[in-house]
Amino acid sequence: MECEFPTVNATNTEIKSILEDVKTIAILGLSPDSTKDSYRVAEYLKNAGYKIVPVYPKEETILGEKVYRSLAEIPFAVDMVNIFRKPDALDVIADACIERGDVKVFWAQKGIVNNKAAKKAVAAGMRVVQNHCSMVEHRLIHG
Repeated sequence: MECEFPTVNATNTEIKSILEDVKTIAILGLSPDSTKDSYRVAEYLKNAGYKIVPVYPKEETILGEKVYRSLAEIPFAVDMVNIFRKPDALDVIADACIERGDVKVFWAQKGIVNNKAAKKAVAAGMRVVQNHCSMVEHRLIHG
């Protein structure tokens, strides 16, 4: 697979604003394995005061939170999706975010870029971050 350079992306100022504004973060691809990046990032965000919502095909709970199988199953508002999936999955994820209608931020973690999906999310009114780690960005802002 060829790597993409993000042509759609939030600025550092926008990232700071995003991390100050969001409260509830659905984490797509949150692994129950504590050695995985998705787990470490989710644990950090939870400890930083965000409500995390695991989205994963297996498990009942991760980090003490109920696991949902898809974004559509989450019965309450989601401010941001934090994506730990392969870039080719982002088109379908963008569609799911648009269908929900309440997602304000479409965040693809470090190493994950899909400009087509990002453009779709922006067109639907979402702010987009690609190829950035939410934990690293939060630490940069909050020390």
